[in-house]
Amino acid sequence: MDGFVKDVMTPGVVAVRPDASVVEAAQLMRTQNIGDVVVADGQRIVGVLTDRDITVRAVAVAADPLGLSAGDVCTPNPLTLAPDDPVSSAVALMREHAIRRIPVVEGGLPVGLVSLGDLAEARDPGSALAGISRAEPDENS
Repeated sequence: MDGFVKDVMTPGVVAVRPDASVVEAAQLMRTQNIGDVVVADGQRIVGVLTDRDITVRAVAVAADPLGLSAGDVCTPNPLTLAPDDPVSSAVALMREHAIRRIPVVEGGLPVGLVSLGDLAEARDPGSALAGISRAEPDENS
């Protein structure tokens, strides 16, 4: 796959502080219609929090989501990419580490996120995964 990460990434990120409650992060995900947020301490990315993280690490163990912070539940120390990294680097990292999204950082600041869906859209726009990635969220969810 040719090109650069900046050509396939979703620009912009939504971030929360590590001390934000899981409820606050989940509400932000809902209002923004996204499935993940970057957890940042100032300008430093300390983790990525996904809807799956909330489900598996909070809800499934019956933890109080108001008592848990984003920093408690997120996947810490995420791998990152630069906008000018080749797309093949994103593919290799996702494959090697079995991850679905990687924050894109430029000058120490998060500028986007590259996801498995982004890669599917770039490589095979007609694929089922690309179609799912482009679909509008269900208004009832």
